Amino acid sequence: MENQKKMSVMALVLMIFASIFGLGNVTTAYYQMGYGAIIWYIAGAVLFFIPTSLMFAEYGSALKESQGGIYSWLETSIGEKPAFIGAFVWYAAWVITLVSQFSTICVPISGLIFGKDTTQSWHLLGLSSTETLGLIGIMLLVLITWLATRGFDKIEKVASASGAVIIAVSGLFIAASVWMLILNHGHLAQPMSVHAMVSSPNPQFKSPIAILSFFVYAVFAYAGMETMGGTIDRVDKPERNFPKGIILAGIGMILIYALGIFLWGVTANWHKLLGTDSTDLGNITLVLMQNLGYTIGREVLHLPIHQAIIMGQWTDRLIGFEEVMSLFGSMAVLIYSPLKTILLGSPKRLWPEKLRKLNNRKMPSFAMWMQAVIMGVIIFGVSFGGKSAQQFYTVLTDMNNITSSVPYLFLILAFPFFKRVKNLDRSFEVYKNQKLTNTICIISWITIFFGIIFTIIQPVLQHDAYTAFWTAFGPAFFALVGWIFYRHASRNVEPVVEEELD
Repeated sequence: MENQKKMSVMALVLMIFASIFGLGNVTTAYYQMGYGAIIWYIAGAVLFFIPTSLMFAEYGSALKESQGGIYSWLETSIGEKPAFIGAFVWYAAWVITLVSQFSTICVPISGLIFGKDTTQSWHLLGLSSTETLGLIGIMLLVLITWLATRGFDKIEKVASASGAVIIAVSGLFIAASVWMLILNHGHLAQPMSVHAMVSSPNPQFKSPIAILSFFVYAVFAYAGMETMGGTIDRVDKPERNFPKGIILAGIGMILIYALGIFLWGVTANWHKLLGTDSTDLGNITLVLMQNLGYTIGREVLHLPIHQAIIMGQWTDRLIGFEEVMSLFGSMAVLIYSPLKTILLGSPKRLWPEKLRKLNNRKMPSFAMWMQAVIMGVIIFGVSFGGKSAQQFYTVLTDMNNITSSVPYLFLILAFPFFKRVKNLDRSFEVYKNQKLTNTICIISWITIFFGIIFTIIQPVLQHDAYTAFWTAFGPAFFALVGWIFYRHASRNVEPVVEEELD
């Protein structure tokens, strides 16, 4: 097992796409802002995604031997205690995200099989639809956890397949749309103008508050790159290939987001197709993909109407397949990487030895199964616990609204301190001027901080103080739990000399 096969740059890029990118972000952007979304996605990339991705690339390259991902990055920069609290908040956020993914995965599965959401009619062994979906989610949780414990190579294969499908489907969409644009001699279904590039056709996104909320959405659409920190030690020549993978994947995502938003205007007139009561955020991707297939069938292939409708249904199944594969790839990575970061990166004295123990495939299998039990209990309780349990899940979801974003404040704040650390092999370095580094960090930090504050106050502006309270309470609660855990473990266990894991 010592000579484990390492990930190539392409495998890392595919894993990043599987974990972060979502074609649904493109359709949502077009639905909410039309062409006006492009400038906000570019702004999100310039103010947040590009600078932080380069920071993470520097972190990863300099600390290439670490197993702790963002914990190691923070610990090197600002010390053990704040690093543990920040990493614990980050880990808790991803656990809740996984619970949400396993609870809702049946919807894209239904889209793949039936071309639409039929989950409300699903019943297994006399159970209600909610209970049936929860049971299926738990079974998939067990399956993917088992697969992940079989070795990192299994995670890599699932993530690579997922990333390949995402890129292929995105490529098919782009190719089909460009083809339509050429055949139509450059004519767009949604007219393009300077006004269209800076405004929204959606009447719900005319106010400054609504536009600001979309900017926050655009920024957070890029979130998740830091999860790759837990895979650095699995990358071949990480000091060179980890930054390269991050940069290539980042460029690819920015281009697909910006180009994709524009290309939806080739076949989808916003007012005719999307400005109806039957279209919403829940079905926008299916509506746009079905229209793309139908339009190609009618205008390019000259099919009869009923055959063009069938073609539209098959494009819906294609996007359903992409969404299912995207979720599987994301789950496989997130079941392992955040847990490994907090467990194997932080000091041994904080954890029971059994939790840190690796199986013969170098995976913390016992801890992964304990994690699965916790998530399974939550899913079971929400699915079978009735109204009160579902209210608890709503609270949990609200608590996670900004919890996954708060650790970015730690990572960006720590970066100038990281740049001052001596005796690090900085084989990849972009930020060479300390004053410029500080300025960029301040801009990115303010961008994230603004997004977090706005996410908290937006429900208040909509007279929903309940959601606002739990949104603000979430990161504070998880930070408090992390601090209590750290303090208790540090007091009850004598410090030991850290031994590097094989």
